Amino acid sequence: MKPRVSLVTLGVGDLARARRFYETGLGWKVSGASNEHVVFIQLGGGVALGLFGRSALAEDAHLADAGTGFSGITLAQNLESKEAVDRAMDLAVAAGATVLKKPQDVFWGGYSGYFADPEGHVWELAWNPFFPLSDDGGITLS
Repeated sequence: MKPRVSLVTLGVGDLARARRFYETGLGWKVSGASNEHVVFIQLGGGVALGLFGRSALAEDAHLADAGTGFSGITLAQNLESKEAVDRAMDLAVAAGATVLKKPQDVFWGGYSGYFADPEGHVWELAWNPFFPLSDDGGITLS
C-alpha cells in the first residue's frame, strides 16, 4: 500500500451548513461531482475533501456513531507566514468557526492556532519554518 491520502471525508450533521461554511465562508470551490448527498472540494496536492452525512458515513463504515467530541483527529493547513495564519483564522471565524486556540508562537519553533468548523471538526492553521511549502501548498518531509 502506498503512503498517501486521496480523500478526507468529514461526517456532518447538517450538509447544507457544512457546505456553506467551506464554500461561501472560506471560499473553497465545490466540485461538479457533488450532489445532494455529498460535497467534494479539491484541495492542493491532489487531495480532496468530502462532506457526507455523519450517520450515513458511520453506517457505510459499519460503525456506531459516537456523537460529538474530540475524535482524535485534526486537519491542518500550513501557511507561508504568521500573518497568513492570522488572516486564515480571521476568515474561518467570520465564516462561523470557533477558535479553540488563538494563533501563537509554539514550542516546536513555529506559529499555530486551532479552530472548530460548525460541525466540530478541528483544524490547525500553522506556519512551520521547517516545512517549506510547494506552489500548491503541499509539504515534503525529508
